[in-house]
Amino acid sequence: MTHLLNNPVDFPVELVDGFVKANSKYVKKVYGGVVRATKSKPGKVAIITGGGTGHYPGFMGWVGPGLVDGAVTGNIFASPSASQVRSVAKAADQGGGILLAFLNYAGDVLHFGMAEELLKADGFDVRRSVVTDDVASAPVSETYKRRGIAGGLAVLKVASAAAEAGLSLDEVLKVLNKTNERTRTFGVAFSGCTLPGSANPLFEVPAGKMAVGLGVHGEPGIYELDLGTADDVAKLLVDKLLEDVPQNPGKKVIALLNGLGSAKYEELFVTFSCVANRLKNAGIQMVDGDVGEFMTSLDMGGLSLTLVWVDDEIEKYWLVPCDSPAFRKTKMIDEPLDSSIVFNTEPEALKVNKKGNESSRNAAALIAKALEKIKDIISENETM
Repeated sequence: MTHLLNNPVDFPVELVDGFVKANSKYVKKVYGGVVRATKSKPGKVAIITGGGTGHYPGFMGWVGPGLVDGAVTGNIFASPSASQVRSVAKAADQGGGILLAFLNYAGDVLHFGMAEELLKADGFDVRRSVVTDDVASAPVSETYKRRGIAGGLAVLKVASAAAEAGLSLDEVLKVLNKTNERTRTFGVAFSGCTLPGSANPLFEVPAGKMAVGLGVHGEPGIYELDLGTADDVAKLLVDKLLEDVPQNPGKKVIALLNGLGSAKYEELFVTFSCVANRLKNAGIQMVDGDVGEFMTSLDMGGLSLTLVWVDDEIEKYWLVPCDSPAFRKTKMIDEPLDSSIVFNTEPEALKVNKKGNESSRNAAALIAKALEKIKDIISENETM
């Protein structure tokens, strides 16, 4: 549950205010959300995302060079209004057109759609698209109904790099849609989340169980399974995603293991090791991987795995550096070691000198005498 708050009603406003004060070199506050505090290239496509609060680092944490240009912030788990979306988009506009890209939820679809019409009436060139990566929320035959969850970060990162490269609005939209079509996410939860000011979670998971196929707005899982080991969870996540691959997927992926709010990083790393092993055994090359909190649901206990099936274009744009409060990609300062250099990962066996030297033999003799003396003392004091 949320322990640190003032008035629950003011919680969303105060958290945005605190975020801006803590990250003033990255973001500026505007009506409805935040925009970049850094200069962007004139004529660049502006990418605007957003949604309800309670998902940090989604969505404010993704605003910065190489990532999105603005994020709209609603109340906890509630879509921002059309006027908020319009305000943030106008503040972030660089003259190259505006792309509204957000997760596929009914309220967001409605309000971002209304904002699109308002912005067009204002004279802006606008496109709109949704992220639909959650394989648990609809069958492959109805992908347009799927929710957007943690895969949104990957989709927006790739599209943002395309925008930074100077692609046109329609070209950036094409890259975003292709990346979305090749992105899949599946998640499980061990405990529900609690709204600020509330004492009870929105749903509960029985001890020893895990909820499978959950959303990020307090929706319970589709069904429950026994909670096994980290490798059992990794197997479930990987198997579910490999059952639902895009057309012509290839053999290369980006893998993101996302903590949903209260999963420990140590647990995530243990699980990611299992995920990486299973992908390798399946003949899939992981070109990049990341572990962290990318899209949370307040204090929910759980995790999700995202696989992005990359082609050359997606891989290129994913690896382009970016810098935001919550997600960064940088170029290594130093060159990597030569691949021929191999380090021993096992402990070295100790060599035993059976003969010893004069000092060790003298010490051994003294120890033997001491042990004999102890034995004699014990024998003398034994009672029948």
